[in-house]
Amino acid sequence: MQATAKLEFYDVYRVTDNGVMQAFIDADKKLQTSAATDTLDVAETVQMDTTYNYVYDSTGQIVDSTMNLVEAGTGGVEGGGPLMANMTLNLSSGEGLSFSPSIMGTASRNKKKLIDQYLNRPDVKALFPRDLEFRWAYKASRDFTTGEETDQYNLYAIRKKRGSNEAPLEGDRITNASANPDPTSGEVVVSLAMDTRGARIWADMTTKAAQDNNREIAILLDNEVVSAPSVRQPITGGDSQISGDFTMAEATDLANILQVGKLPARTQIIQESLVGPSLGQDNINRSLTSVGIAFALLLIFMVMYYVGGGLVSIIALLANLFFVIGALASYGTVLTLPGIAGIVLTLGMAVDANVIIYERIREELRLGKTLSMAVKDGFQQSYSAIIDANVTTILTALVLSYFGLGPIKGFAVVLIIGILFTLFTAVLLTRLMVEYWLSKDKSLSFASSWSQNLMTNVNIDWISLRKYGYMISGALILAGAISFFTRGFELGVDLKGGYSYNVQFAEGSNVNGDMLRKELGEQFGGSPVVKAVDTRNTFNITTSYLVDDTGEDAASRVMDKLYEGVNAISGGNLDKESFKSTNGEGTHITSSSKVGPTIAEDIKDSSLYSAIFALLLIFLYLFIRFNKWQFSLGAVLALLHDVLATLSIFTLLHGILPFSMEVDQAFVAAILTVIGYSVNDTVIVFDRIREFLGTYTGKTKEEVFNLAINNTLSRTIITSGTTLLVVLALFLFGGASIKGFAFALIFGILFGTYSSVFIASALVVDLTKEREFKGKEKKKKGFSRSTEPAK
Repeated sequence: MQATAKLEFYDVYRVTDNGVMQAFIDADKKLQTSAATDTLDVAETVQMDTTYNYVYDSTGQIVDSTMNLVEAGTGGVEGGGPLMANMTLNLSSGEGLSFSPSIMGTASRNKKKLIDQYLNRPDVKALFPRDLEFRWAYKASRDFTTGEETDQYNLYAIRKKRGSNEAPLEGDRITNASANPDPTSGEVVVSLAMDTRGARIWADMTTKAAQDNNREIAILLDNEVVSAPSVRQPITGGDSQISGDFTMAEATDLANILQVGKLPARTQIIQESLVGPSLGQDNINRSLTSVGIAFALLLIFMVMYYVGGGLVSIIALLANLFFVIGALASYGTVLTLPGIAGIVLTLGMAVDANVIIYERIREELRLGKTLSMAVKDGFQQSYSAIIDANVTTILTALVLSYFGLGPIKGFAVVLIIGILFTLFTAVLLTRLMVEYWLSKDKSLSFASSWSQNLMTNVNIDWISLRKYGYMISGALILAGAISFFTRGFELGVDLKGGYSYNVQFAEGSNVNGDMLRKELGEQFGGSPVVKAVDTRNTFNITTSYLVDDTGEDAASRVMDKLYEGVNAISGGNLDKESFKSTNGEGTHITSSSKVGPTIAEDIKDSSLYSAIFALLLIFLYLFIRFNKWQFSLGAVLALLHDVLATLSIFTLLHGILPFSMEVDQAFVAAILTVIGYSVNDTVIVFDRIREFLGTYTGKTKEEVFNLAINNTLSRTIITSGTTLLVVLALFLFGGASIKGFAFALIFGILFGTYSSVFIASALVVDLTKEREFKGKEKKKKGFSRSTEPAK
């Protein structure tokens, strides 16, 4: 969100109004002589003679003690204090002003905050009229002679209504807004049309301004003055124009905002994150390390297992990585830690597609086909499994990008882009390279001597073991349910709301979690969650203290309590500013985040909706692809099993394992990734079952399923294994903030491989009657072949 489009119209004070300039003079003097000056930024103040020597001459011009004219807009006049040292006052009066009389003065951008501090001091505000408030221009002013933009911002004094914070006229009265050049001056303006009540108020304001020596009216957008035109005559029709030195693009943007209308509520920060540079660099280094190690592991495995074919897949993998990073750069994606995790996961999934193809080529070679024919049929027969597996993952990534917030949306975008380029590189680029090599009458090996016949003679009756699978899964999920009701989850701050801080203690500090809980519990009025992170001497502190307080100073009050508690533990000599700075020295905060209760509820709701929609989309897609509801239901129940099993691991093991197992947005992303990815193995098995249903007649459904599972076992294990390699690299080398995410993916992949056999396939067998399979066989009998799978 860039703006709330809070449009307001105010009457203004002029610099020539009685008492206004004298108030500036008195304020400057008070600031110089006040002892409170020492509490402000002393580096920005200038100590000068306290004698004030400027007076008005007979024409109303300000002159110094020698009766020399003080030029309009000169800061630092003789005897000036800190206010005049930091801003340029509009000291002219009468005709031919250098500045509009509604401009109090000007200052550079880096002085605006200091001037606001001066003018908002209670003793200084008391010098000005009670209904006067200062507002800055929204952009720098232009030089009157050259027309070029300067670094100076105009300061205005608006007239507020007594006892009210509302403007006399606001943007909710605007019925139409458009940008167009003024036909008279050629200046780009925003034309406004108002409703009946707005037109009546506007007519009253402009009538009074015109009668008061053509006084200006300030037009504010989000508390900044965009224009302060002088009113020459009353405007009674409700139509008006805003001129503010706009470009056509700026005027069009403003008109569009005003056309939509202002937000009916004030803005309030409900989620905020801050990461210090040292921690950010550490995360970058760890992420790059994990990507490098993951790539190296894949390279070693693919070359050792598939030899020449492995080298081709590595080239395709490099191209995939190049395309993904290039697309992200072109798209302008902000690469967060989950985004880097998405790249790592893309590497594993890209290799999966090559594994599916290569395993099929090896099957065709074992059937006695020539290398070129095996390559052709291997690619052809692999397309359906690759497309099904990647489409289901894309569906969950799309759901995640729609419902996800912040970094999780970034993860989904990276994953979608990665999958699209995976299909391009694994299917097209790999095939082009392989066929080009074979066209040169050169041989290409797809197996080493030790992997040639690995897992080719498996003959296990998997379906007969399904009851044991049901019992093991049921026991794990039941244990998880009991743990959920007794121990619950370790909810992250983004799901329960609150404040979270990573505090790094100075070297040699003898601090532990129990000490922090006790001391901070007294400060917060309740025990916070304190966890050690894998960075040395660093603790994560999470509290719900003041989470429901909507006051603007709530975050500062929480920070003060945190400082008081940590300072007491550290000996009472901590510098507060250094402690609060993410780039501070010694004991200091390295990162922090705040999530309000509203956004926490939104995240929980979006997490639930995203999981439901992902499962529904996968059910519908598989139903369309396999044309049997039993396949769809079996796959979805297997995915639900994977989610519940992963949740059970997290509720059972949190607080036991030596790293954070928070259930947060990253965990939700991991669960949805598990949903999209674990269906891959199920689809591979189902795809082979669909092929075998019309191939082998006279076999029972159990025999067909066992045959399909055994036939695809090598690719099931290898595809899961290669992805597991990269996720393990992410878990071991990716840093504390992503450990829980990687841990969820590890178990999700393991459960997904297990469930494709013992849950998905088993459920389809139990849900389908034998005659349905026989009926299917009869329909396809004319297309059957009698070749048994290679042993």
